[in-house]
Amino acid sequence: MTAVENLIYQHDDPQREIMLFFHNLLTAEYLLTDKITFNNPCYYKKSWICYLKPLKTGAIELAFLRGNELSNDQGLLMSNGRKQLRSIEITDLKVAPLEVIREILMEAIYLDEIKPYESKRKGKA
Repeated sequence: MTAVENLIYQHDDPQREIMLFFHNLLTAEYLLTDKITFNNPCYYKKSWICYLKPLKTGAIELAFLRGNELSNDQGLLMSNGRKQLRSIEITDLKVAPLEVIREILMEAIYLDEIKPYESKRKGKA
C-alpha cells in the first residue's frame, strides 16, 4: 500500500470511498503520479494537476491547480474566491456527475501536457 493509500484509509466512509474511487481513477486510468502534499493526496503528470481534500462537511473537494485556465463549460468548477484554483465538492459517488468530471480531468491533463505549470512567484534575490 502506498503512502497516499495509507492516508486515505485514515478517513471514514463516505470520504474514504470517494477518495479511493478518485485515487484509483487518477492513478490507474489516467496514469498520474500520487504524492502527499500539505497532508492531502495530490496528483501529477508533468506538473501538479489536482488534489483531493476531505472537508469538515463530509464532502471531498477535487481541486484543480490551474482551474482558472480550464473552460468550465460544464459549470461545475467553483472558485470560492480563489484566483487560480477551481474545485468540485463531491458528497456521494452515486449522484456525482462522473462523466462530466472525467471531461474536466481530461482537459486538465491535456493542459498539463501541452503547457506544464510554471509558478508565477518571483524568486528571492
